[in-house]
Amino acid sequence: MSNRIEILEEYRRANSQLATLKRQESESVHSSSETVRIEPRYGDEMNDLTNKCAQLDMILEAMAASED
Repeated sequence: MSNRIEILEEYRRANSQLATLKRQESESVHSSSETVRIEPRYGDEMNDLTNKCAQLDMILEAMAASED
């Protein structure tokens, strides 16, 4: 059970980091009447965290399924 808790904590940390990067990324965009070109500053890092969250989520789902 402690392994599940550790994985869940890691998932929460990664998800929190991802949310922070998304917020920071969106803060740099300002609305205007002209076309805005968005160039991601944290694209690679956000992709890595998204993949990590997806993998941890699959592990947690598999653990939950094995408990049933």
